[in-house]
Amino acid sequence: MSTMKFCRECNNILYPKEDREQKMLLYACRNCDHQEVAENYCVYRNEVHHSAAERTQVLQDVAADPTLPRTKDVQCAECKHHEAVFFQATARGEEGMTLFFVCCNPNCGHRWRD
Repeated sequence: MSTMKFCRECNNILYPKEDREQKMLLYACRNCDHQEVAENYCVYRNEVHHSAAERTQVLQDVAADPTLPRTKDVQCAECKHHEAVFFQATARGEEGMTLFFVCCNPNCGHRWRD
């Protein structure tokens, strides 16, 4: 099994990189310009695929986060509960910030944005 390689200059992870001109595999740092020739040409790739249920669970857990602000000035469209946590994030393709709400009712967890 392959081990991770680290940059000699800045100690960041080295990533595999192809040198097409010289037809060789290199390991390159994304932080500085350090590169080194690969001794082993076997590259491992680990892709993690999340199910929809995992993503939903993460968002429902947001309602229990004590560091997020809460409001009682909103009403959930699903269960009519009057408390939600909210946070700001940029939505893809939109300019500015979007306000996201998650219902605090443990039996609901409905999400919406404003």
